[in-house]
Amino acid sequence: MRAAPLNCPYCGEPSIEPVGDERAFYCSSCDRRFELRFLGLGEGGA
Repeated sequence: MRAAPLNCPYCGEPSIEPVGDERAFYCSSCDRRFELRFLGLGEGGA
């Protein structure tokens, strides 16, 4: 993994921790699990 998120994308709190694989995270403040994925740079092609 290159970089981890610093804050939860839903509530903005810094109380997140990795879960399972390297893309999954859990926020204990809002009780949500989420995944992050890099899609690329610039506009997507058709």
